Amino acid sequence: MSLTVNLYYHGSNGSARKFAEEMERSGLAAAIRAEEGNLKYRYFIPMDDSETVLLIDSWRDQKALDAHHASPMMKKLAELREKYDLHMEVERYVSTDEEVGDKKFIRK
Repeated sequence: MSLTVNLYYHGSNGSARKFAEEMERSGLAAAIRAEEGNLKYRYFIPMDDSETVLLIDSWRDQKALDAHHASPMMKKLAELREKYDLHMEVERYVSTDEEVGDKKFIRK
C-alpha cells in the first residue's frame, strides 16, 4: 500500500509558482525526495489555472508520511507557505497492490 497526497497551492500574482520554484531552488524539494519512504514529490501547473500549483506527493506508507510531517523540514515548508500567502486544498489517495483493469487503456 502507498499513499498519494495531492496538494493544491492557491496564490495570487504568481505566488504559487514562485513558492514551487523556491522549493526547488533551495534544495528543500530535493531533501524531501531523499527522505526514507518518499516515492514522488513533483510540482505541476494546471493548464486552466495559472495561480495554482499542484504537488503530487507519494509515500510508501503512513509511517513514512508521519516521519516526514515530524521532520524539521516541515517548519521551513510552513514558513515558505506563509511567505507566499498560499491557501491549500488536499486530496488523499491510498493505492493497493490489486491488479486493476485500467492497464488496457494505458499506452506505453
